[in-house]
Amino acid sequence: MRFFNVAGIAESGSAVSLFFIAMPLKYIGGNEILVEIIGPIHGFLWIIYIALLGMGYIQQKWNIRAVILGGFLSILPG
Repeated sequence: MRFFNVAGIAESGSAVSLFFIAMPLKYIGGNEILVEIIGPIHGFLWIIYIALLGMGYIQQKWNIRAVILGGFLSILPG
């Protein structure tokens, strides 16, 4: 589970890039190329993060409240 922190940081960084760089460029500048690149990367990293949460619950016996909170917080924007 040593990759959980790395996955969380990567997922957060991709969300920040998507929300504060790519989406403004799409809606203000009319250039959607970064959304087309960063969007799928962010989605993939989010799936990895959720999978690692599940693995932590099953393999490491993480507290169910912490797992639910981690999942809930991962869907809040910015």
